[in-house]
Amino acid sequence: MSRVVVAGGAGFLGSHLCDRLVERGDTVVCLDDLSTGTRENVAHLQGHDRFSLVVTDVSEKVELEGASKVDAVCNLASPASPSAYAARPFDTLAVGSEGTRRLLELARAHGARFLMASTSEVYGDPEVHPQVESYRGNVDPTGPRSVYDEAKRFAEALTMAMHRTHGVNVGIARIFNTYGPRLSPGDGRVVSNFIVQALRGEPLTVYGDGSQTRSLCFVDDEIAGLLALLDSSIVGPVNIGNPDERSMLDLAHFVLDVTGSPSDIAFEPLPTDDPTRRCPDITLARKELGWEPKIDLREGLERTIDYFAHTMRGQ
Repeated sequence: MSRVVVAGGAGFLGSHLCDRLVERGDTVVCLDDLSTGTRENVAHLQGHDRFSLVVTDVSEKVELEGASKVDAVCNLASPASPSAYAARPFDTLAVGSEGTRRLLELARAHGARFLMASTSEVYGDPEVHPQVESYRGNVDPTGPRSVYDEAKRFAEALTMAMHRTHGVNVGIARIFNTYGPRLSPGDGRVVSNFIVQALRGEPLTVYGDGSQTRSLCFVDDEIAGLLALLDSSIVGPVNIGNPDERSMLDLAHFVLDVTGSPSDIAFEPLPTDDPTRRCPDITLARKELGWEPKIDLREGLERTIDYFAHTMRGQ
């Protein structure tokens, strides 16, 4: 059993990570300022003797009660959807910089393993396809997405500086598009957008001509990959994502098919700086972690649609 600190643990990905850690016998301290995460995401864990929620902004303070040893620190603390980080630009930059530094210092003080949840956004609008970890990216440092992209790139640099300078045991995961239950209906991510619009009978919003691609990983697979990296000694970075690449127009039609919705498709202008292609090369994850996604898009969408249908009925 281990004591694991999960920063951003009340968010979409973080709450699922807390679930798996508690299920396997770990004690989890969840740190979250609840700016984009919610108490509801971890409500089922409240009262468990191996779970605690500490409401705090890790950019300002990382303090734990008691003197118990920490075995691992997982940094998932950041707004992740475009609408969320666009609304909180300075908070996003702060959590990628000062928040990451404070969490690294916690790991250093305890001799703990540090897992940095980075992102495929460090590749920007990639000129190498599929994206391998050695690719340095094509990122606009002043564009509308830059507060998130550059915060994560800086967080990776901080993580490696702490590793090289102080020998902190670190692992960097580059997370590609992930979907599943607990996505927020209004967070602006493509899967939640399409599902909510389809269930409401509204037109599905496709930007540009819909030819831009994303690779979508179901949350259970994503968490299994993160745990495999956490439990290893691999530094990385390691791509954790699903190489099943889909165009946004194809995905819209697929959601309509799975939901049986009569909705139409509405085309809107392509947002500035929107990446044209996104697909991970997961050779490293397969070789070093023995990990690859197992849940196909139809099954993942069906499970996610069931969640949204239930949630929307309760509204």
